[in-house]
Amino acid sequence: MPWYYNPHTGGKKIPPLVQAATRDRIVRYANQHHAGKFTRIDVRFRGALCYIDAYTDPGDLPGRPPEGETRKHWIERLRNTPTHLCRIRYFGDPESWSFAFYTYAQEKYEPNFLLTGKDHGTPEEAFETCAFVL
Repeated sequence: MPWYYNPHTGGKKIPPLVQAATRDRIVRYANQHHAGKFTRIDVRFRGALCYIDAYTDPGDLPGRPPEGETRKHWIERLRNTPTHLCRIRYFGDPESWSFAFYTYAQEKYEPNFLLTGKDHGTPEEAFETCAFVL
């Protein structure tokens, strides 16, 4: 069976310095271009993968909380529940990561294309591609 490149498998473990720089890039970009749409951005790493989540303030919710939950606890739980945005995969170049969008219908990360039409791009392009969810 011939070998072929799949941008959504494998990759290289992300070195600590690349992790720190990537986290800074994503948070800086989010704050510069999407301030006010989230309360915080969480960037996590595992092996070759970088996960980007956002937290939002649910605001003043209409209606009643779910059975057995106080309004205060309901709002606090929603504030502390992340919105999974995307996952990017590292292949050794900090300027070129593959992209997978989190789909809530399937509850998993699905390989996808960036707004640029490419399947690889920068961490900033990945954030911008999924920022419409905020």
